[in-house]
Amino acid sequence: MAEHAVPSGADGASGAGGTDELPRRPGPVTRVRARRFEPGTAGIPREDQLATEEPLEVRVGSRRVAVTMRTPGADFELAVGWLLSEGLLHGHRDVSAVRYCTDVELEPDERFNVVTVDLTDPAADDGETRARPFLVSSACGVCGRETLDDLHLRGYHRAPDGPALDPAWLATLPERLGERQSVFERTGGLHAAGLFDVRTGEAVVVREDVGRHNAVDKVVGWALLGDRLPLHGHVLVVSGRASYELCQKAVGAGVDALVAVSAPSSLAVTVAREFGLTLAAFARAGRVTVYAGEDRISGG
Repeated sequence: MAEHAVPSGADGASGAGGTDELPRRPGPVTRVRARRFEPGTAGIPREDQLATEEPLEVRVGSRRVAVTMRTPGADFELAVGWLLSEGLLHGHRDVSAVRYCTDVELEPDERFNVVTVDLTDPAADDGETRARPFLVSSACGVCGRETLDDLHLRGYHRAPDGPALDPAWLATLPERLGERQSVFERTGGLHAAGLFDVRTGEAVVVREDVGRHNAVDKVVGWALLGDRLPLHGHVLVVSGRASYELCQKAVGAGVDALVAVSAPSSLAVTVAREFGLTLAAFARAGRVTVYAGEDRISGG
């Protein structure tokens, strides 16, 4: 795969000033002024740090395929991770380059809100099966194809057997994920997804975003760009609940298990059982509830 093209100024540095100043890439945190009202006060001025939420447009070649609200950071990973989950990519070799779009028609503050993914084989994107652009919110919801039959048609396979998963270890993962949420500590307003290696028990990568599905796409995109797919031997951990969409992304990435802090949906359980994914939820305080894939649980 060709080296990912990054435009001048993508590190957020500014130029010498005046008309030559380069646009700044938006960061994950935005400072805002606020006023806190407490009993006996007329309001106390303060400065808060909030999670940044900005639109990201994803293009395949010259074709716009999605707009999602996201927290800036790991944008290339988010773009390719989303494309993988929607079936427009199948692996590392499909991607020729990933780059920010710096069209002169764009306003300076928009130039890091458009990511273009170039395919190794441009003819593979005929535009016929997905001519409609997706509008994806930062909330979790089904924003791709919806049926089990369709997941099979995409080439999703049942996960291989093993490895053995210790339920006590699974129960610790959301807390360990939280310890690595550096932006959440500053803002209190982000979800996270993390990949843990079953063999070592350690976190491999953690990503944060205003949307759970975006955080997962960033993790999956990290794996795709590093040619690490499928992720057999790894567990995906998410803050919040386990939706159908997150299970779909976990199956597409080839992880063995998805662990969530709170409840799964009924369709998430159906997908997990259909594709041999271990689905665990309510993982906290030393306890975990397993809804699918119990055969991997050691002592289960």
